[in-house]
Amino acid sequence: MLIFAGPMIVGNLLQQCYNIADTLIVGRFLGAGALASVGAAYTLMTFLTSVLIGLCMGSGSVAAFYFGKKDYGQTGDSVTASFLFIAAVSVILNAAAFLWIDEILFLLRVPGELTAMMREYVWIIFCGIFFVFLYNYFAFILRAAGNSVVPLLFLGVSAGINIVLDLVFVAALGFGIGGAAAATVAAQVFAGVGIGVYTWVTQPFFRLRKPGNGRLKASLPEVVRFSLAASVQQSVMNFGILMIQGLVNSFGTVIMAAFAVAVKIDSFAYMPAQEFANAFSLFISQNNGAGKKERVRRGAREAIKISVVFCLAVSLLIFAFAPWLMKIFVEGQETEIIKSGVEYLRIEGSFYCGIGILFLLYGYYRGIGKPEMSVVLTVISLGTRVALAYTFAPVKGIGVRAIWWAIPVGWFLADMTGILYMKKLKK
Repeated sequence: MLIFAGPMIVGNLLQQCYNIADTLIVGRFLGAGALASVGAAYTLMTFLTSVLIGLCMGSGSVAAFYFGKKDYGQTGDSVTASFLFIAAVSVILNAAAFLWIDEILFLLRVPGELTAMMREYVWIIFCGIFFVFLYNYFAFILRAAGNSVVPLLFLGVSAGINIVLDLVFVAALGFGIGGAAAATVAAQVFAGVGIGVYTWVTQPFFRLRKPGNGRLKASLPEVVRFSLAASVQQSVMNFGILMIQGLVNSFGTVIMAAFAVAVKIDSFAYMPAQEFANAFSLFISQNNGAGKKERVRRGAREAIKISVVFCLAVSLLIFAFAPWLMKIFVEGQETEIIKSGVEYLRIEGSFYCGIGILFLLYGYYRGIGKPEMSVVLTVISLGTRVALAYTFAPVKGIGVRAIWWAIPVGWFLADMTGILYMKKLKK
């Protein structure tokens, strides 16, 4: 699991570099207003792309099951059905994002002085949605067959393109916040098209088949079930975060900027645990398809040990180095931004074991063919977080701290639910 997860972990850390590069360069060259805009846009784009990533994740679980079963005909049918289904969803999502861009910004409660800047940024960023689908679809398909290295290679080159173009467009040519967005989209186009061409050329049993045969039609319901469950789980999680972003925005530019930076650090910190859980899910799917039940149980036990040790280590590092991490993104004189960001990181970062176990539970239930349980756990986690934040944040004397403390409470309740249900299944 660790060998397989390694390239996935590195790859997703590189994927975080897309927006982190924007945040770092924008924060240094364009100021706090542009930094807050990019941060708020990151949360919005995370929600939109999570719909597609969840669909791709679910289709990857189906492909891994049949690949483990050595039913390559059914593997090809599921790949074709899932590609056509998710491609249609991505086109609709992209069109909706352009059509309702102003309504989206209104719902996010973006301060008036930042609206024009954020609109410019997200308009360009929306152009890359379809290519985000292409990359993630073929990455999950390749991983389903045990190849986690090639997606990493394409993503590594893509991240390099993004950083170089950020420096050229923003720092050298002065294109402003639109230049940062254009750099990200160019990198996404390379990753999506490149990995698609590679898969088509080198993996014949993953090539798309002509629609219309009975087997292809029969594969669609299963693909839709797994894909929608994973997508709902991902999108509910990020919709809750989007709602939190709206609440954060109501506290003004300083808190927005602090949250923008802290979320990047936060995502970077627990991303290895998330990608390890995705690798664990594919491991469970393949072994479930092959009928190796004891290997599934043993893998679950080992995965929990690995994730807990990693999360404890990261929690200690984040707590100790939070002020210095904030100063990577903002100037030292921005003391209020740094203070708020450090408070967020030290509260949430102390409880990374909660999110690490929750990621494993998501992967486990997808792998054993119960993807709907992942949705239940996400609703519990995010529902608790949103309810507590909106209830206590307006209370005088509590304020924004309620948002920070609501996060680990939601993780804990979801973890307890998932573990108790796992014990019930075992009995």
